[in-house]
Amino acid sequence: MSFPIDHQTFVSFLLTAKRQTYTAGDESAKVTALLSGSKQFEYREGSLLYRDIYFGGNYFAGQETVYYEGQPVWAMTYAGGITDAASAGGITDAASDAGVVYGFLQEAMRHVTPARPYRGPGTFRRDAYVYQDDGAGNLEDFWGEETITYQDQLVYRLHYSGGWLH
Repeated sequence: MSFPIDHQTFVSFLLTAKRQTYTAGDESAKVTALLSGSKQFEYREGSLLYRDIYFGGNYFAGQETVYYEGQPVWAMTYAGGITDAASAGGITDAASDAGVVYGFLQEAMRHVTPARPYRGPGTFRRDAYVYQDDGAGNLEDFWGEETITYQDQLVYRLHYSGGWLH
């Protein structure tokens, strides 16, 4: 199956969708969840719909899906969250506060690039926090791991994979 829209249009849509939903840091793109116990964000532009559904809090799992004319054409699954060391309070109160860590994650995700539009930038830093994305592949077939460290201590980890749906 050939992809129904050109690469540049798709990437532009995906970047906008990500910035308008979870990474926006507000609830404006949140919709009534299709699945009980989940959180759901959506963004629509013409024939394209982006939907992000996830479960959990400190540890979470979810899926982003892009639909073209009602048909799913691209998806990414992900799972991860606050590490055991951070949630046990073994590092510092600031580093183990899920709200602070996820606020930093949202900030990092706003720097997603056209070269790798599925997760955040390769590296992003603010104060003692460092976001790192170590991934492989391309938009058609990709996988990776992202981490956040605080003062060189791992406080967050997430694994992801995805690509075109055939």
